[in-house]
Amino acid sequence: MERLDLASDRGKLLRQMIGLDSNILVRYLVQDDPVQSPKTADVIRKSLTKAEPGFVSVVALAETVWVLERSYHFTDSEVAAAVEEILKTDALHVEHAEEAFSAMASLKAGLGDFADALIGAIDAQSGCSRTITFDRKALRLPGFELL
Repeated sequence: MERLDLASDRGKLLRQMIGLDSNILVRYLVQDDPVQSPKTADVIRKSLTKAEPGFVSVVALAETVWVLERSYHFTDSEVAAAVEEILKTDALHVEHAEEAFSAMASLKAGLGDFADALIGAIDAQSGCSRTITFDRKALRLPGFELL
């Protein structure tokens, strides 16, 4: 009987992925740079595949959202649409995809900002009974409690 080596299999999967920085994601979503934007579209649409995807860490995703809000003045619905596009792209593997989807839904519903919702969703998935905060705005999200 063949022994399953999860660590080895995971390592092989990770080696097949290419990590994507937030500036790559922003250029892909916004398409505002005549040189860099087409390169990102080429990589994401042509070079990456479901078998060899681009890896989007939650840090890169949260930073992408921050840049879209602060630098490009995206509304909550525009940010939610951008996150949804990333989540739906087969050639991208998003870390904590379910929690990112939940955070996107909270943003769409006007419950709080994406980063807070993502923190709360990851905390809940990790077994936390609650997330304590000083941020009163975050209290609209499930699982947050004022310290």
